[in-house]
Amino acid sequence: MCSNLKYLVIILFGLFYSFAQDKNSIKNILKESGYALDSFYVGGTFGYNALDTNSKIEQLFLSEFNYITPENASKQSRIHPRPGVWQWDRHDKWIDFANKNDLVVRIHGPVSPQASKWAKNDTRTKEELILNMEEYFTELCVRINKEPNVKWMDVVNETVLRNGDWFSEKPGDSSWENPWTQIGLNSDGYPIYIVRAFEIAQKYAPNVKLVYNHNGGMERLMWKKVLETITYLKSKGLRVDGIGWQAHLRNRRGVGLVKKDLDYLSYLIDWSHLNGMGFHVTELNYWLTDENPNSADVLERQAISYQNIVNTLIAKRSSGEITLNHWGLLNKKGPGRYPKNILSIYDKDLNPTKAFYATKKALIEKDPSIIIID
Repeated sequence: MCSNLKYLVIILFGLFYSFAQDKNSIKNILKESGYALDSFYVGGTFGYNALDTNSKIEQLFLSEFNYITPENASKQSRIHPRPGVWQWDRHDKWIDFANKNDLVVRIHGPVSPQASKWAKNDTRTKEELILNMEEYFTELCVRINKEPNVKWMDVVNETVLRNGDWFSEKPGDSSWENPWTQIGLNSDGYPIYIVRAFEIAQKYAPNVKLVYNHNGGMERLMWKKVLETITYLKSKGLRVDGIGWQAHLRNRRGVGLVKKDLDYLSYLIDWSHLNGMGFHVTELNYWLTDENPNSADVLERQAISYQNIVNTLIAKRSSGEITLNHWGLLNKKGPGRYPKNILSIYDKDLNPTKAFYATKKALIEKDPSIIIID
């Protein structure tokens, strides 16, 4: 009897703990705090290897979110790596996961620098490149248009450098480059691949909202070129439903800590909404170079950055569509020299970080003010 009572207590504690977790989850905070659930979304991204019913990371995600961006499974480098080779396994598994758990989906970065090596190879011709892109992207659009849980799709990704130049090709096929710019500019001076990508998406994915996604901080020349390009696309009758900002924040003087940059972020959101588009923070995380990722100063700055970003989004929630996606749920080592460490909302042991608590606090309090520190 004592053993059975102990077992019952354990079960009840587990149920209570699960209820408490769900009650304080981000998806429940949004529901209970009066957010418009059809126009304000907060979600996350985790790696394909954690996509398993026994994965703690998957369970962690499902306990908090109902909006997901699959990591890189829909990019050409994965789906169509070589002529005649198609690999839909990872893309399809993410879609199945979303459908099973009733998750809203954003498809990330199809026409982007993460192209197949045969697209980047220097032997390609412009004619081959455009056919290459059209073949892959048309097939992807046709497939995702049939999926009711897919709400958004990045049409193009990382098109402009921080100085306002078009992101273009480099020699060889191993560098970070954008091979599609090689196709050339049209008579109006805009990359043919950008226009063609939106033409394909508009024709073959009419059920999906189309996003122009971009990397960087708040560099004015870069965003000026992006906004000009979107204006041009819309003037040609092409549909652009949203702007995405990848939001890889930096320590010290990063966007989340500088008032003039937060003000410019606010301007970009206003510009999007005034032009009938949503605004999407698509890859929120925190990049470090040589700093100690566990130092109190770094963790405090990350928390304040996240709170400032979320407060800026909250202030605009009534004027149009807003989404926020945490890119990578766990803290991890970064690739190469920079970033050396990437901080997210959970540490490597799956414990919530200060930044996660700051995000929840901001969502609950709905205070549009920001915090500035040196």
